[in-house]
Amino acid sequence: MAQVWVLAGHSGTARGPPRGPEPVPGRCAARPAGAIPAGVPGDVPEARGAAWQAGGVIVGIGVDLVDIARLEQALRRTPALAARLFTEGERAASAGSLAACFAAKEAVAKALGAPAGLRWADVEVGHDQAGRPLLRVRGTVADAARRLGVRRWHVSLTHDGGFSVAFVVAES
Repeated sequence: MAQVWVLAGHSGTARGPPRGPEPVPGRCAARPAGAIPAGVPGDVPEARGAAWQAGGVIVGIGVDLVDIARLEQALRRTPALAARLFTEGERAASAGSLAACFAAKEAVAKALGAPAGLRWADVEVGHDQAGRPLLRVRGTVADAARRLGVRRWHVSLTHDGGFSVAFVVAES
């Protein structure tokens, strides 16, 4: 019987647990330290919670797709739009990166449930020392996140084929 195990926040498929005896149908399988069975017969929340506790809970998720050429046209047509949508630090980016930034801002709004009054410039897309994207929130967005208990953001960005995509997870 194939099982999915969650170990330290990662999931994978294995034939039975990585260590220990094969699972018995209808019962919780023996599990390695720090791992929890996911979706196996006998898998119950109480059994999962006993072995591992999550560090946070997903408060919301958001995804957005932006047509790069369409954003470029809008920015050329309305020069003041760049100042409304992007922080000063974001404005020097390439068209694909600007589109990814805008997609991230839209995805943040969706992850927060799209409350009224959010300002685009209150979300800034930056990068850590390793080059991974990160989000900085302030003002209206930080206030909305605080009301929902959001303490951590996860963001993934890509652009290819004329489109940029952002996926955002808000975590408590």
